[in-house]
Amino acid sequence: MRVAALALLAALALAATARAAPGLETGIADDRVLLEHPENAAVSVSKWKAAGVDVVRIHARWTAIAPDRDSVRPPAGFVASDPDDPHYDWVSLDRAVALVRGAGMRVMLSVTGSGPLWGSQVPSQGNPRLRPDPARFAAFATAVAARYAAEVDRYLIWNEPNQPGWLQPQFTCRSPGHCTPASPILYRALVRAAYPAIAAADPGAQILVGTLAPRGKAGTKRNVAMRPLEFLRAFGCVDRRLHPVRTGACAGFGVIPADGFSYHPHGVLLAPDEHAPNPDDAAIGDLGRVTRTLDALTRTGAFGHHLGLYLTEFGYQTDPPDPIQGVSPATQAAWLAESAYVAWRNPRVRDLTQYEWRDEPVDDRGGASRFSKWQSGLLFADNRPKPALRQFPFPVWLDAGRRRLWGMVRPGSGVVAVRVERWLAGARAFHIVARLATRPDGSFLWPLRDRRGATYRAVADIAGGRSITSAPRVYLRR
Repeated sequence: MRVAALALLAALALAATARAAPGLETGIADDRVLLEHPENAAVSVSKWKAAGVDVVRIHARWTAIAPDRDSVRPPAGFVASDPDDPHYDWVSLDRAVALVRGAGMRVMLSVTGSGPLWGSQVPSQGNPRLRPDPARFAAFATAVAARYAAEVDRYLIWNEPNQPGWLQPQFTCRSPGHCTPASPILYRALVRAAYPAIAAADPGAQILVGTLAPRGKAGTKRNVAMRPLEFLRAFGCVDRRLHPVRTGACAGFGVIPADGFSYHPHGVLLAPDEHAPNPDDAAIGDLGRVTRTLDALTRTGAFGHHLGLYLTEFGYQTDPPDPIQGVSPATQAAWLAESAYVAWRNPRVRDLTQYEWRDEPVDDRGGASRFSKWQSGLLFADNRPKPALRQFPFPVWLDAGRRRLWGMVRPGSGVVAVRVERWLAGARAFHIVARLATRPDGSFLWPLRDRRGATYRAVADIAGGRSITSAPRVYLRR
């Protein structure tokens, strides 16, 4: 047994060498819990820490912090780049950052719109999402980074710029059905303005771009959601064949500053090993589409280096309550575990952030609009736990194709003792078949050699003399 254990540890060391990425960090994002319900936020934050969360994403939303959001001009005497300007309202964000940091977790701030109406280049149109002013957004980004430089070391620029709910217009249409991408051009200007502003206010901070939603539609109208890879090509000034474009809005194109790429690979009804039907969409099973496009852009000079991938928002909605875009709670639990394995196995992925902690309430309106909010929590809206909550601190997945059992003790820091247990048909109980130690990132791999139908689980001994047991996985060898 000792020889087998030593051989296994050696194999794990080789796996660690083969996987170029550092340990996969675990994140969570739920602004409704943090910002809208401060009276209960501390309890939730403490549970996040206990569940193994490393980092929390929080929106620093321009419209929620800046003054006079419905005015066509900012207030007299307002200095937008000064975080101490008395017109700013930082109360909710200050409280949220302090709670997360006080619980021992890191914060990544999404510096995002929409902004106040005066933040638009065309405020007379009455639409704060329409053509945000890069210079004014950069001033806000300066204020955010200067205020939180001591507490935050990662910033995301804007949220889901390929969605009309965050940025407009998505397309410029000469006539119905004849449209070209507009939001990537707007977003490129926002990045070029905000990146140096954040870097100057918080030197050494990591600044991510992208934060794209995983699905879109054909560009037949001005404000339909854009498919992420179509957006990315236009953002980096390449055509469909990934050849450089240097005319029109891409004339004089130069390197886009970025320290990493943020992406939201929600699968919706697609399992983690399934592919989005449209090649310009990309769910969790299509991360290769994203990295191949990013690498092609790097080769054409759009980025100065290959970018790591940060999955800063991800989840599966459940039915109940959502019968349209939800899967069963048991399926959610299994697919989240498999998705963690998919993310861990990809050497470019640095972060996997669960969205969200608790379901948003179902609307009182009738029809499908009742389910327009998100229902991807680990808890139902009434705080009842879903099966995924139990699995979240210790996701385990059985990869039948590669004949191995994978698991990760969260957070991914420190070596943890794990025992693998097996149950065979007719047996009265699970029996220990292996004892091993995790890699420093909290993960382990164990090769499978048993016959079809064996059931496995893993038990991890964590701090404080406690142990956690994974969900069982059945070996259906392919």
